[in-house]
Amino acid sequence: HQSTRNPGTIYLGSQFLFRTRDQGQTWDRISPDLSTNDKTRQQQELSGGITVDNSSAEQHTTIYSISESPRNADLIWVGTDDGNVQLTRDGGKHWSNVAGNIKDVPKGQSWVSWVEASRHDEGTAFVAIDRHTYGDLAPHAFRTSDFGRTWQRIAGAAQGIRGYAHVIRQDPVDPNLLFLGTEFGLWISIDGGQQWAEFKGGDFPSVAVRDLAFQEREHDLVIATHGRGIWIIDDILPLRSFDSAALADEAKFLDARPTQQRISGVGGWSEGDAKFVGENAPGGAVITYYQRTRHLFGALKLEILDASGKVIDTIPASKRRGINRVTWSMRVKPPRVPKAAQIAFAGTQGPRVMPGTYTVRLTKNKQVYETTIEVGLDRRATYTLDDRQAQYAACMRVHALFERMTALTDRIQFLQMMAGGIAGQLPPKDKLGASLNSFVAGAEAIRKDIVATKEGGAITGEERLREFTDQLYSAILGYEGRPAQTLMERIGVLESDLDEITAKFDALSDKSLPKLNTELKQRKLPELSWPPKGPMPPMAAVSSGDGQVGGISSPKRGYGHPLSTLRLH
Repeated sequence: HQSTRNPGTIYLGSQFLFRTRDQGQTWDRISPDLSTNDKTRQQQELSGGITVDNSSAEQHTTIYSISESPRNADLIWVGTDDGNVQLTRDGGKHWSNVAGNIKDVPKGQSWVSWVEASRHDEGTAFVAIDRHTYGDLAPHAFRTSDFGRTWQRIAGAAQGIRGYAHVIRQDPVDPNLLFLGTEFGLWISIDGGQQWAEFKGGDFPSVAVRDLAFQEREHDLVIATHGRGIWIIDDILPLRSFDSAALADEAKFLDARPTQQRISGVGGWSEGDAKFVGENAPGGAVITYYQRTRHLFGALKLEILDASGKVIDTIPASKRRGINRVTWSMRVKPPRVPKAAQIAFAGTQGPRVMPGTYTVRLTKNKQVYETTIEVGLDRRATYTLDDRQAQYAACMRVHALFERMTALTDRIQFLQMMAGGIAGQLPPKDKLGASLNSFVAGAEAIRKDIVATKEGGAITGEERLREFTDQLYSAILGYEGRPAQTLMERIGVLESDLDEITAKFDALSDKSLPKLNTELKQRKLPELSWPPKGPMPPMAAVSSGDGQVGGISSPKRGYGHPLSTLRLH
């Protein structure tokens, strides 16, 4: 056991307790034999009993758990594998065995699997007792508030807890928040052990939990299991902000740690069967809220608002009862990108929002709940907030370029579809039909200046304005610091290219549409216009020259990603 007060102080137990204050260079014995020293339990090789283990892991009558009080270095608790709970309040000069004060546990027939000195009060401590070798599979966990003179049972089978107890930990911030690891999972109490709930978040299995540790800077709980690896509950601040009174609330937002826009990395490799890896933490802002019951009827909507009160995103809300977590990507909606022969990869996402304060609004039926999220830069970032603002402005400038480009292709393709559809209904040698088809062909030539119409991109030489814009957008998105001057100049070049293409189609429209519409009007056919005027008649599909049907592409995209639920049952 390493001291929490002084990293150089370490305790080592056998039947006696030893201490070093210089990281193991010298050791002092600070106790008598703290076990029962029952000789009948020390002769396994002669009398049978527990199977001999060459690692000595099954030697009996030894110290099994040690805990120095974080509040007083002279206050030390010891638990043994033969039922003793020993306490010294003077650094080892005098010891008291307080195991006899623990009721409902047979003397000398219990394995004290854990002792835990309270971080909040010197007189308070916790013990977990394992009796499964005697056929007792119930959890046994106790608390004292008077240095072991009296003990209160705080965990048992009657509270719905499954599995014998291995470890109990008190939260370093909230004294009423307790974590209990048993043979069949992790259990959490928010009221000092009166009620317990099984942790089921993140597909956590029913597995033996042997140890627990707090990552205090990140507010995480690390779980060591027997056979299923290491698990981490990211951010237990919601549990610290939760109490028994909150259980009666219909819904409630819970506290969370400050959100950082972590620097993202790219790359990776194939993992072999023998490689053990875990999932990364969510890349977005985690929103935690509580619902007393599962949401069944009416609206349930989760929205993100900026500082001006404008709704900038809507996230699918989890309907489960208990504590729920969903993630906001912290991104602006992706730009509308013109349809082409292949996907514009960077164009499938929007830039991350600027650091600042955002409001989260939960609408449950007609009741509205609100909280705020503070979004900050990654603490590892080498760029400033001003640099980040410059990057965001550049991203939004290219975002707007995509939008302008899409608006133009929407206009081109709609007029193509309309003209080609009317031409398809006219007689084959009709001069109006030929004029309409000529307009379609001229518009298609201009559209091909905007988008690639063959797969392969640079290989086929079919990169066009949209593809160049996507490459630029990717470069700016890839680094959230101030963009290089060459990238900023490139934005101006592509904006000018789009201006020229727009002017070219405007010239084609100004030249062709008045004459076509005059004749269409005389024949009482729909005029070519954007946006359309009046209801559209049935039309034949017109090929846009690349094997795709001309038309307006308006794909629907979903934003936000519901994550695994951390729920209290």
